[in-house]
Amino acid sequence: MIRRSLKEIEKMTGGYGLNKKYEDEIIQGVSIDTRQIKPGQLFVPIVGEKFNGHNFINEAMDKGIAASLWNKNEPLPDIDIPIILVDDTLSAIQKLAKSYRKQLKVKVIGITGSNGKTSTKDILASLLKTKYKTQKTFGNLNNHLGVPLTILELEEDTEMAVVEMGTSNLGEIELLTTMASPDVAIITSIGEAHLDELITKENIVKAKLEIIKGLNPNGLFVYYGDAPLLSEKVKDTCISCNTITFGQNSSNTYIPRLESSDEKGITFSLDKFHCPSFYLPIVGKHQMYNATAAITVARYYGISFEQIQNGLLNIEFTGMRNEVIRTERYTILNDSYKSNPASLLAALETLYNMKSYSQKIAVLGDMIGLGTGEIGMHREIGEKIDPKQIDYLLTIGPLAAHIAKAARPRFGKNRVFSYKNRTHLIQKLKKLMEYESIVLVKGSRMLKLEEVVEELQREDIMENKEVV
Repeated sequence: MIRRSLKEIEKMTGGYGLNKKYEDEIIQGVSIDTRQIKPGQLFVPIVGEKFNGHNFINEAMDKGIAASLWNKNEPLPDIDIPIILVDDTLSAIQKLAKSYRKQLKVKVIGITGSNGKTSTKDILASLLKTKYKTQKTFGNLNNHLGVPLTILELEEDTEMAVVEMGTSNLGEIELLTTMASPDVAIITSIGEAHLDELITKENIVKAKLEIIKGLNPNGLFVYYGDAPLLSEKVKDTCISCNTITFGQNSSNTYIPRLESSDEKGITFSLDKFHCPSFYLPIVGKHQMYNATAAITVARYYGISFEQIQNGLLNIEFTGMRNEVIRTERYTILNDSYKSNPASLLAALETLYNMKSYSQKIAVLGDMIGLGTGEIGMHREIGEKIDPKQIDYLLTIGPLAAHIAKAARPRFGKNRVFSYKNRTHLIQKLKKLMEYESIVLVKGSRMLKLEEVVEELQREDIMENKEVV
């Protein structure tokens, strides 16, 4: 994590007003959340729509902060602690991160995409760890605050940093990439996400391509070559880029081929390369593409095929994304962090391929952020769900109700149910689930469907206690 004197912090943030007697004091790390503060950190109070971090300065002091940045427009607190005034604390933490990144020798890999960026981040970090000291974005901290916090957590001797970058509008990734200055940039996919803000798929491509604006001039650009619109825009936008592509089309540099798939993982190979097959202990054919994107970068940095396989076997995954939870009675495929058409169809395909279960149930929630065509996109999902592959379909939310409505004619009676709240859905789900069944739980984050997963886990524990 960042360790700098307050005099250096003042300069790096463009701040002023620090009492000279504090100039040589050292901060160790940065926090914006008083619930997570550690002694010796720099507190950066952020002003949001519904909160003002400046109101929590006393709590921050009680937890042992070394100093605080302070928005010049906020009343100065009557406290005996080093204060650095800044025009805006959000801008200041971003400036601090940008300055700190320039001081480090670390190689940064920036990752964005409509789907797959978090899984790719996790896979790539595991591969790089086989040879280099590596850090990665924690959880899903991929926005205007998450990226600077990730950078400021990097140790001085970190060799590789895998930084996830998310967006919901134009200009956001440009801010993140110019802050992180990646040596490698990856676009994992292009799909229907954040259309409520970006409106068109062309704008999605434009937003994702912003990642190359901060790319090292001698760096590498890796992207999904099966997306025609992206490939066309790359030709116009990245004329002199050093590029590598991955996907199924024969024109791609890396072409993965699925060899086998079961309930524990997938085995795949790479065309055009004399290398062994790889085993990836994650369910879902789509993970093969995420792994391939990671492998391209691993090879670029000299990771051997043997090291790659070792890395694939030791991935530390971020939760709620294709997470397989096995209980005594049944299996839960927890993919409750987000949902859009492409990721939902991939999750359903994964469920279809889980062969050794007596019963399969899909619990699907609203796909948020699809813009004016959201109802039609939900209907299309309902029309595509295979009634021969799923025993029951349960939906929750007003948009997901259109999935149920479109699917019901092909499923027949008493196999499709639609709910407005989690309580009623969970009650029905518990009645339907049999021993050795599997249930997919997927929906946008706003629906908090992880609570469905947690309730199923609690139910299993309680029933097992009663048996004992």
